[in-house]
Amino acid sequence: MSEIIYDKIHKVVVAGSGPAGLTAAVYASRANLEPVLIEGFKAGGQLEDTTDVENYPGFPEGVLGPDLIKLMRAQAERFGTQFHRGDIMNVNLSENPFSLQLKGDRDIRTHSLILATGASAKWLGIGDDQKLSASGGGVSACATCDGFFYKDKDVLVVGGGDTAMEESLFLAKFCSSIRVIHRRDRLRASKIMQERALSHPKIEFVWNSQITRILGVEENSIHGVELTHTQTGTRREIGCEGLFVAIGHQPNTAFLDGQLDTDETGYIKCHAPSTRTSIDGVFACGDVMDPHYRQAVTAAGTGCSAAIDAERYLESLNLGQA
Repeated sequence: MSEIIYDKIHKVVVAGSGPAGLTAAVYASRANLEPVLIEGFKAGGQLEDTTDVENYPGFPEGVLGPDLIKLMRAQAERFGTQFHRGDIMNVNLSENPFSLQLKGDRDIRTHSLILATGASAKWLGIGDDQKLSASGGGVSACATCDGFFYKDKDVLVVGGGDTAMEESLFLAKFCSSIRVIHRRDRLRASKIMQERALSHPKIEFVWNSQITRILGVEENSIHGVELTHTQTGTRREIGCEGLFVAIGHQPNTAFLDGQLDTDETGYIKCHAPSTRTSIDGVFACGDVMDPHYRQAVTAAGTGCSAAIDAERYLESLNLGQA
């Protein structure tokens, strides 16, 4: 693999190395655009913390998240993608070519930029939930990804918004019972989602409670949690065979410093059906622009779209493939 030339103006830079970014890099490199991919220090995105992935097409026996990322990376590298391990500290999108400042006081300039920096799940802030999620110990932030593994089991869901209701209703297809832990005495979810969850025979609500400890960390297998009542402070333990944290996601857009249009929660706005953002030459794909699906396969699909959109944009500037 050739060394990145930092003082040249590149045709396309991809920011992010999850399925969206790596797919964008595959398509861009096959179009002879010689993409540079900024991996970030947490290369691979959320799939690096995922164990079995059984819903990605082409893997009938399933595949480990890190292995799937490794295969995608090798494919992008095979076609000529150049990789930079490190984070983007800030960007200047006020003029083209765009300028990206990398950690270590290195700058890189590009005529087009594909943002695939993803979103990070919000956790409980007690540490053990992230630990057990990363090790496959019974904690997850994605029911669609992992719900099948909890067939006929009793699970907990944390949250009170639409995401928590959607996760609970999805889990009801597989699980024996779902208890929703919420720190207030009423839900924040939309009325229709509340009605569906509250009327479901498998779903029970535990009000005015928050999880303060997870039981089973030492065995790397959750078997219950400690709940603290938010009004009285009393504590009790309840059993479970799985825990789904559904308190939302945070898109990784802080480094953009408000230079692109986003929605109220920070997700980048795109001009559907394309991946174009509010600045010509800047495109977004994957979870950083998608608060709805958050799946590896949908991220990869938008990564393909972003690369094609970037290629067409460069052609309009007579900067397409050599």
